[in-house]
Amino acid sequence: MSQSPTPAPIGPPDATRVPRYAEPATFARLPRIDQVSRADVAIVGVPFDSGVSYRPGARFGPGHIRASSKLLRPYNPAQDVSPWNVLQVADAGDIAVNPFDLGEAVQQIDTAITEVRSDGATVLTLGGDHTIALPILRSLSRDHGPIAVLHFDAHLDTWNTYFGAPYTHGTPFRRASEEGLLDLERCLHMGTRGPLYADSDLDDDARLGFAVVRSDDYEVDGVRGAVDRMRARLGDAPVYVSIDIDVLDPAHAPGTGTPEAGGLTSRELLNTLRGLNGLNIVGADIVEVSPPYDHAEITGIAAAHVAYELLSVLAKGRPA
Repeated sequence: MSQSPTPAPIGPPDATRVPRYAEPATFARLPRIDQVSRADVAIVGVPFDSGVSYRPGARFGPGHIRASSKLLRPYNPAQDVSPWNVLQVADAGDIAVNPFDLGEAVQQIDTAITEVRSDGATVLTLGGDHTIALPILRSLSRDHGPIAVLHFDAHLDTWNTYFGAPYTHGTPFRRASEEGLLDLERCLHMGTRGPLYADSDLDDDARLGFAVVRSDDYEVDGVRGAVDRMRARLGDAPVYVSIDIDVLDPAHAPGTGTPEAGGLTSRELLNTLRGLNGLNIVGADIVEVSPPYDHAEITGIAAAHVAYELLSVLAKGRPA
């Protein structure tokens, strides 16, 4: 019995016929998930920032990134791929998360991400604060076992508690390591910098399974050296890419809750992400975009392009 041909992916409207500033209000003007028969990649928003320890506002991040993504075009010359033509990418909307109960919120995110993934879609999540990485890793680890986390961030996010609370945006990777969700030989922070509480923070971080490529290492070794270290660390493990937008210098991402001087440029981050081609990427997030501090959409545009590079990596990794 012959199989019916796979339908061609549905992309965004033709920008020469529908103005970019018109609807739909989805990522890159792509179709909603209810408008396609299936999705290879689902864009999911988590409008949640109850885990922040300093400036709030990341609950508005998903909508802001979507609004900042309308200028994205079909062909990515840096990666020589048209991701919309290779993958069916669809916007699955936002998860309704309890803003008053951190424990319940974590469970709601796990349940919702697992449901979106149930049809085989890879999920790219728009946060929201970094608390959301923990429930996503719980969902992924049930299918993939221990995960290699590639974590772009100014901060380690392996602290223990804040005010006695175990679930915050500064603790997700400590909880994930304690729960056995991480491959302790393959996890890596990229772009860390700034003051810590004590030198023991670094000892705890290494014990929890992380190596570090600091922001200053980019100055010494360049993007190529950082990418070489990244690929050597990750190997062939299933990789979850978690990108706190504050990995960028505040000049490139002012709209975030805990900015630190001395960060990466947008160009350094995008070129590093292109170095992921050929690796086993099982999911990703972009978090901590706080639009109240984002004049001229600088941070939102950076986040949208980060998502585009990740989608291009996924498209290039699709079997022919």
